[in-house]
Amino acid sequence: MRIKNVKTFLVSLLVLLGQTVWAQNTVRISGTVIEGGADLPVIGASVMVQGTTNGVITDLDGKFDLSVPKGSNVVVSYLGFTDYAFVANKDQSGMKILLQESAEFLEEVVVVGYGSVKKENLTGAVDQVSSEVFSGRPVANATQMLQGVVPNLNIELIDGKPGRSADYNIRGTTSIGAGGSALILIDGVEGDPTTLNPDDIESVSVLKDAASAAVYGSRAPYGVVIITTKNPTGEGKAKVNYNGSYSVVTPTAIPDVVTDGFVYASLFSEAYYAVSGKYQTSINKTQAFSRTWLEEFRQRQLAGIKRTTEVDADGNYVYYGNEDYYDFLYKDFTTAQTHNVSISGGGKNFNYYVSGRLYQYDGLFSYSTDKYRSMNLRAKMSADIRPWLKLTENVVFNNEFYHIPSTSNKQSSGNFWDAINSTGHPSSPIFNPDGTLTMCGAYSVGGLVTENNYRDTNANNFKTTTGLRAEFFNKTLRANADFTYSYRMNNELTKRTVVPYSTGPGVIEYLGVPGTDDYLQEYFSGTQYMATNAYLEYENTFAKKHYFKAMAGYNYEQKRWKGATSRRYDLLTPDTDAINLAMGESMTVSSNETRWRVAGFMFRLNYSYDERYLLEINGRYDGSSKFPTNSQWGFFPSASAAWRVSKEHWWKIDPKWITSLKIRGSFGELGNGSVAEYAFLETFSYSNLGKGTNEYCRTLDGISGLRYTSVPSQIPDNLTWETSQTLDFGVDLTMFNGRMEFVADWYNRRTYDMYTTGPTLPDTYGASAPKGNYADMYTRGWELSLSWNDSFQLGTSPFSYGIKATLADSRSFITKYFNPTKNITDYYEGYEIGDVWGYRVEGLFRDQAQIDTYWTDINTGLPIPYEQTRIRMHDDGITYPGDVIFSDLNNNNMIDSGSDTVDDPGDREIIGNTSPRLPYSFNFDVSWHGVSISAFFQGVGKRLWRPSKEGPFWGQYCRPYAMAYKWQLDNCWTPENPDAFLPKYTGYCGISWQNRPIDRYMMDVSYIRLKNLQVGYSFPKKILEKIHMSKLMLYFSAENLWTWSPMHKYTKDFDVVTVCYGSDSDLGGSQGDGYNYPTMRTFSFGLQIEF
Repeated sequence: MRIKNVKTFLVSLLVLLGQTVWAQNTVRISGTVIEGGADLPVIGASVMVQGTTNGVITDLDGKFDLSVPKGSNVVVSYLGFTDYAFVANKDQSGMKILLQESAEFLEEVVVVGYGSVKKENLTGAVDQVSSEVFSGRPVANATQMLQGVVPNLNIELIDGKPGRSADYNIRGTTSIGAGGSALILIDGVEGDPTTLNPDDIESVSVLKDAASAAVYGSRAPYGVVIITTKNPTGEGKAKVNYNGSYSVVTPTAIPDVVTDGFVYASLFSEAYYAVSGKYQTSINKTQAFSRTWLEEFRQRQLAGIKRTTEVDADGNYVYYGNEDYYDFLYKDFTTAQTHNVSISGGGKNFNYYVSGRLYQYDGLFSYSTDKYRSMNLRAKMSADIRPWLKLTENVVFNNEFYHIPSTSNKQSSGNFWDAINSTGHPSSPIFNPDGTLTMCGAYSVGGLVTENNYRDTNANNFKTTTGLRAEFFNKTLRANADFTYSYRMNNELTKRTVVPYSTGPGVIEYLGVPGTDDYLQEYFSGTQYMATNAYLEYENTFAKKHYFKAMAGYNYEQKRWKGATSRRYDLLTPDTDAINLAMGESMTVSSNETRWRVAGFMFRLNYSYDERYLLEINGRYDGSSKFPTNSQWGFFPSASAAWRVSKEHWWKIDPKWITSLKIRGSFGELGNGSVAEYAFLETFSYSNLGKGTNEYCRTLDGISGLRYTSVPSQIPDNLTWETSQTLDFGVDLTMFNGRMEFVADWYNRRTYDMYTTGPTLPDTYGASAPKGNYADMYTRGWELSLSWNDSFQLGTSPFSYGIKATLADSRSFITKYFNPTKNITDYYEGYEIGDVWGYRVEGLFRDQAQIDTYWTDINTGLPIPYEQTRIRMHDDGITYPGDVIFSDLNNNNMIDSGSDTVDDPGDREIIGNTSPRLPYSFNFDVSWHGVSISAFFQGVGKRLWRPSKEGPFWGQYCRPYAMAYKWQLDNCWTPENPDAFLPKYTGYCGISWQNRPIDRYMMDVSYIRLKNLQVGYSFPKKILEKIHMSKLMLYFSAENLWTWSPMHKYTKDFDVVTVCYGSDSDLGGSQGDGYNYPTMRTFSFGLQIEF
């Protein structure tokens, strides 16, 4: 007991001594942090011991109270202010710390055309995002990362292929004639974002209105995206950065189909009988069918017989399969990896930045998998030749390789998704017992299995830009010049071989004719591009209140594209991959070449008075070789102005409520030079009939290979620029000492003289109507952006967080078009882009009695039967229970199309609009104690999809031998399910087969998607110092993690984001919606190191 008391005494003594030592080695500091020049408390400022997590956040009165180790460095920081540091050597109370606005923050600039502007002085509609958008996202290219980030920058990815890119659309429909997307500039030069290393990107500016884009003239009538890469910075020791990740990748959606062969075959029989009243003798062309076989199949299942293949008395295979073709097609998962390395450094007069990236994707398919690889190299340097003269060099090399497999070209143009739907019957296995392909297997996936049907693409891109910048008169006068040369070389090798299959033991047949249908095709194209810019800038402030800046310059660009294709048949062996080893006489060769040049003189004038009233005037005099000599040149002016209301002397609102307020407006006119290079010329083409005997060759008088000339197309005599005029009004509002930022814009864009088809020519003229400047359109819309950034004390570390939301909308209407009768199958005056004319549905017939009395005779008022043949549900034209009830809108007891005009549309009306509306995004990020979490949601608030006739959405409703989709079985009409979504299970059903728009089956594909989720941990400074690193971060990142859509009420078989864009563009592109590469879900683990 006494020993215990002694131990207690000793422990207490040690604690007391420790407290005394701690008290002697710590000091207590307290006070208030105040904004210098305004005498206002700074709320949420960080007061931290440098290099530790020990610190606090100032309260609502700007006060802090903190105990710190004696002699430690204390740093006070807040966004937008210069850090304040001091040494805590003793207890101090009542401290008054003044934070001064950061010069860097005050000078925050936004990259615009041929220069940059302070953000506070912007008069146009410009958005800018930083490199944070691309950090830690291991996807193939920058375009995929930018989707949904900037309001009204619309990037529509048509599928999930690793290297897939897209056009950049700004603010909705541009032109129904020449078309046109945003001009994309990389370091001031037109470029392709797919050639970029995302880790090289410093910022992305989006110039939305005509005033912002005017200096680019006819190349930028619909906005500009300026991508700026990281510049060489720093002196002394080189800085090395590595960022690498390993990813596991799976599809976001795989169709859930019936894989039970007997159930599938029964549904096929039911669907075919419902439309025709009889039974088929085969399932498509690939498997025999009979009612006897179907009953045998049922009996085998009941008996538990697992064998899928038998041989009949004639030596033919008979199949009783339960094949899952999608399970065969895809791996369970695939992998990808990304490696980025950059080195930067330099001295007093020389700086450099060198980077490299490797992205490798291992492919989704089980056979002949689609491997993808991209490599990027960049070297940038700047050298001060004289104190007033700087030389810059920017050299880029990019290589991209993709292996694109296909199935037999005898089915679906090689599109195996379409082929599986049409010929991949679950009732047939893919392989026979001896390992040969079945007929179903050959048609659907045979080209993948043989691995001799594919296209290999290999693209190399080289670009170099040399620039000079001279500064005079204390940098008020600056001269800039640059020259760019780039060459892009594309090589493609396409191989098509016949696919062998077996219909019985020892029997080998082929899809196609060996030799005749085997070929190799080589395609080569080269694009040579040259550009030069030269411009002067003058910038000065007079009498402290008059700020003036002027820019004037010249731009010249030219591009030459040349391509050649050669094809030869009869391969020496199926594995041949050199065209000189194709032995057949049949050979085709084609080539093409285009050239264009543009030149322009541009200017920009900026003036501001007392930082309150801002004015900008732009203009460009543009010339293009794409137009006749009498209309090659055009002048395109613009003007914008802004009023910084919060800078007015009478403005007395406390900055902690409204920090700044700016109102701005702009108007400008730009030409659209996106027409084809020789649209104003009567062009001829020369071709050969081809030699040989295959289907691609023709003979004349018994001679093949003759040369012939095409009839030239007709042209208008007054072709000129499409012209776009844009009016924009905007508000920029910052509140709560800069924590909240709100930006709003409204715009109206009118496009005149669109390049479209003109009046129809008489049949005796012998030519189609020429295109000309015959149409006008206007687009109006708005966009909103709201963000909040703040921090507060949580434990011993600040908890920082940020939230940002965006929302936009646009609508486009035709105001002029040559369609005097307003035929609704074409554009017409008053038409809204995306409108769909179609039929209304009142429901499904429940029974025969309802059919017999549904309509009322116009003359007698008595009930009469419902009859219609406009959309035939069955071959006999008779209406049955379970069929769709179409609305008789014109009350004539029939369903008709009238005269196909707006005034007489029959029983049609506008049933929806397929244009995407209300795109939005929401992202948030938090960081605390080295842990960071961010999430980015993106979606479309309003969009309808009209499923195409040929597509997996309809399944056996379109073609009875197609795949059977499980979601349809629970949603089709039966007497027990009379309120179903789909009609009676019927093949070749009019709702799909006749391809007529119907409101009931306009699917709502609006959506919200968790586009990216990241979790990271950055190691503290004290650990990094021990291992001689400046940064070490581990992170997890996920792409396309979750999606919700109203269409999920019925099915999740398709990705709602890409299902609207048809079929795989690399495999024909015309098979139907949904036959394309799935959008991929990616889980990545990564590492960032800097030393």
